[in-house]
Amino acid sequence: MCTDCYVNAVTMKHVIAHKAAFRKATESPYGADDEIGMLNLIDAASRQAIMDRSDPTHVFDLSVDNFMGMPGWFGAEDQPYQIWMTHTPDGEVADDVMKVGRDGNDLVSYSGDSISMYTHTGTHIDTLNHFGYHGKIFNNFDAREHLGSRAWRKGGAEKHPPMIARGVMLDIAKMHGVDCLPPSYGIGEADIKGCLKHQGISLAVGDVVLLRTGRMTVWPDRSKFLPNPPGLNREGAEYLAKEGAIMVGADNHCLEQAPSADPTNWQPVHTYLLAEAGVPIMEIAYLEELSQENLYEFAFFGACIRLRGATGAPMRPIAMRLRA
Repeated sequence: MCTDCYVNAVTMKHVIAHKAAFRKATESPYGADDEIGMLNLIDAASRQAIMDRSDPTHVFDLSVDNFMGMPGWFGAEDQPYQIWMTHTPDGEVADDVMKVGRDGNDLVSYSGDSISMYTHTGTHIDTLNHFGYHGKIFNNFDAREHLGSRAWRKGGAEKHPPMIARGVMLDIAKMHGVDCLPPSYGIGEADIKGCLKHQGISLAVGDVVLLRTGRMTVWPDRSKFLPNPPGLNREGAEYLAKEGAIMVGADNHCLEQAPSADPTNWQPVHTYLLAEAGVPIMEIAYLEELSQENLYEFAFFGACIRLRGATGAPMRPIAMRLRA
């Protein structure tokens, strides 16, 4: 099945954003039990359509390494990435944890480690339970009823299917002729339309849309990567959601323009996309290689770790060229 044929079969009636009300959690058109929103558009036909056009001769890795000292979301004092050895070859000789004796530990050199991290560290997805309004998340799941002592019982990362879809990268920085957009620059509808025209492509219902601000050019310098990032504003988010994006991502650490231009909502894009439009978010995507190759349309493959109930989860997305 060709991609265009599939797009024609999926119309705007499938787009949740057209049913949204301002600052209210949207009831899903996909049923009272729906926890994945626009990801419902991924099905066998859509996967087949993009797989048939994928060129596997070169894979573009859109993820970053996780390491101690890496930039991340520290605005709310969350746990930075930590890693430590739990077993070392010399330590096993001394401690004999496995009770195999000196000869056994001399023969078998055992290393092991553990990590601790905020679930929104590195390249990751934001799930639909990450932000909402007045205690409610997408599809009107309520914190009083659906949030346990440890995790949400609705909308968690374990519900997200592997994403196999058409990907579109909007190189907003390149369109403006800069390496990186100015601090706190807000990417709105005019930027998006201008970039689509500049790149000679169009959006379709079911796309994964990634925005390049240029912030990854200063990665991993925390002093330059984190403060006042340029990013998507609500106007731009509404345009992408209403065009049928199933996920929106960026190369900065928070997707959206910061600080917020809305004096009453410090996360206007997150709350809109997640709670109103049912569109998950990807952050800290490495888009530099795509930019260097002028690759604006591609096959997108991505799956997050299935952390039950989690509001976010690490993922390792990749892109492949599309055959003509």
